[in-house]
Formats: sequence, C-alpha cells, structure tokens
Amino acid sequence: MHVAKHSLPPVEVIEKLWALYVRAYRRVAQEAVSREMLFRQEFDSALSDPSNRLWVVWDGEAPVAMTLIATEAAATRYVSRAFFEHHYPDRMARGEIHYVMWAVVDPQYVARGAIVHLARGGLALEAEEGAFLVFDVPEVNQPSERGGASGLLIRLARHVGEATLVPLGVQRFYAVDFSRSRAASEGDDVPTDAEVRAYVPLARD
Repeated sequence: MHVAKHSLPPVEVIEKLWALYVRAYRRVAQEAVSREMLFRQEFDSALSDPSNRLWVVWDGEAPVAMTLIATEAAATRYVSRAFFEHHYPDRMARGEIHYVMWAVVDPQYVARGAIVHLARGGLALEAEEGAFLVFDVPEVNQPSERGGASGLLIRLARHVGEATLVPLGVQRFYAVDFSRSRAASEGDDVPTDAEVRAYVPLARD
C-alpha cells in the first residue's frame, strides 16, 4: 500500500473513490440520524475544490482509504465561521482552521493498517503547518466522551506530531412524536418568556 495526494483527479479515479466512499459509509448512513454521507454532486464538488486536500491509500489500482481536508474550513457549510472568528480569531486569521470533510477506510482493509498509512500521509502536513484540525463524529462512532473515533484520531495524530484533543461542542437530535396526540388544555405547560429567550435564537435590537 502507498499514500498519494491528489489534485483534481480524473473521472475514472473519481468513480473508484465514490465506490470506496459508499462502501465505507454504508453502516454509518444506516445507523446515524444525521446525514453523514454526501450526495454524489456534493462529493464531486468537494473533490473539484482546489483548496481541499485529498489523500488516498492505494493497494495496487484500488483505493482502500481516503481523507479530504478542507483548508478553508469556514467556507464549507459544515462549520460556523462566526464560531471560529469569535473563539479562535488568531488561528482563523492565519488560515489554520482546517476541517476533515471525511475519512474512510474500506471495511476489508480496517485490520490491514490502511488507516495508519492514511494518517501518516494526511496528518503529517497538518502537523507541519500547525493546523487546528476540526472534525465531527456521529454518536454511532462516538458513543461516549472518551475513546471512539476521536480517541482513534488523536492517537494517530500523535504519531506525526504533538497534538491535543479539544472538545468543541455536541449536537443532539430529538423528535416530537404526535402519533398519540391529544388536545392540550389552554395554558398547559406553556414555556415562560425566560425559557424562550434562553433557547430560541432571537434577533437583538
């Protein structure tokens, strides 16, 4: 196996990468409530963006692992520019906020060290540049605060440089189930103004 960095890969390579992406994401797509898997048009658009870094682990002619890192994280729709400008203004100004758009491994290659090859290629440049490498993980891959995918990534990162794991936030999904609905009495458990102000984004004067 070997690692290669690609820029604007040809159509035949993109087809192979898409097939790998679909194989790798199948389980998460079925088990995570958030839409973790991009649509094909989004996938192609991400690969065509010259500010994104694509690293691929190849076994002969077959791609077996890959990661795409956005070097202009705040330009993506996945993280908030305002958050990073507020909390990490200096690092934003230096262009150090990068974002892992995806990191996938063919299920048949998980036990064959493909992820280590990917980390040594993709993460080494991030370490060299002193990046603040942002990523998000669905609960299916991060069932508790410790361990999980974040624990794996920080262990891999420490193979290429000094690294610290920084928790940034958690998003939860809920549903209001009306399948057994009943008519509510007027004034039944109505939220107070204070509760509304605390949890609902309101325009400020």
